[in-house]
Amino acid sequence: MILPPATLGVLGGGQLGRYFVIAAHELGYRVVVLDPDRQSTAGRIADEHIIAAYDEPQALQRMASICAAVTTEFESVPAAALASLARFVPVRPGAEAVAVCQERSAEKRFLKTHGFPHVPYIEIRSEDDIRNIDAGLFPAILKVARFGYDGKGQERVAGKDETLAAFRQFNKEPCVLERQVTLDYELSLVLTRGEGGVVKCFPASENHHRHGVLDYSRVPARASAGDLTRQAREIAEAIADRMAYVGTLGVEFFVVDGRLQVNELAPRPHNSGHFTLDACVASQFEQQVRALCGLPLGEIRTHSPAVMVNLLGDLWYDEDEQPMREPDWNILLAEPRLKLHLYGKDVARPGRKMGHFTVLGEASDKVFETAMACRAAIGIGDD
Repeated sequence: MILPPATLGVLGGGQLGRYFVIAAHELGYRVVVLDPDRQSTAGRIADEHIIAAYDEPQALQRMASICAAVTTEFESVPAAALASLARFVPVRPGAEAVAVCQERSAEKRFLKTHGFPHVPYIEIRSEDDIRNIDAGLFPAILKVARFGYDGKGQERVAGKDETLAAFRQFNKEPCVLERQVTLDYELSLVLTRGEGGVVKCFPASENHHRHGVLDYSRVPARASAGDLTRQAREIAEAIADRMAYVGTLGVEFFVVDGRLQVNELAPRPHNSGHFTLDACVASQFEQQVRALCGLPLGEIRTHSPAVMVNLLGDLWYDEDEQPMREPDWNILLAEPRLKLHLYGKDVARPGRKMGHFTVLGEASDKVFETAMACRAAIGIGDD
């Protein structure tokens, strides 16, 4: 075990890294953040902020020399940088697992190879691949294989001509073409797997998206009364086992005609798991620290139904997309069952995650009703 006051490292300085720093500090660790952004929200509260590219050799050498172990807060960190660090210190999750999750083609091949349920797809690497598509795959969604998130780098297409146009729009970057499915709803599940193979799964959340970005997550999910959450847990645990994964992992599911399809994997804490900060004995970030350091995993019991609502930068703008003042947080703070989290980012931009709030309570329906009322009162629409 790596015990406090050891120094831990995290590649990435966004809000997920910020909560990792907070969780590590609470347990008594020091934290070094590597992120090229001088205004990194995690870097500002870390013990040291290395301002450099993720693959800059001197920065990695500095991390390796002072950190007892290293993790990542998002999947776009170069896997080669993680592999380089792993020569000197424990890196969890490992470069191999991150490499699978950061490239959609590799992720889909992993799911297919190991027999996990997934939406039908093909890989697109050239215009010839598009000309040879089976028409039965349409309508579909073309997604860039790398660096697409929160609805970015995606285009709905009805046929080959639209696919070709979208592929060119994406500068002919490698893509994945997925059949467009009609969703019953979406689920996600966050788990943590320790080095010895012990796994603890948080309750599955039911998710609602708006403009391709997570809008709110509800726990317990409507599937809790049936077998779907149990099946989701079994699939997620099997995925982590196949990867020999160590750390916190988010698994997103589509529910289609009452059946689960794995959508995406996230090799780090997940936006939909933010409810764990307020509704669980140990949060997903505390579990991330514990798995990284080889500590026994914490208790993941949920002590309250919860609804988490994202606060995007759109709230700082008026209907004409002109900047406004800070939103009136009194609207939210007046609700005693609401926990407000602001990430301390320097600039609000439409679509940028600036914070979230979580509503707790005793009755799930009442919690949801209160959260939706607060969501509407602060100015989040349903379009």
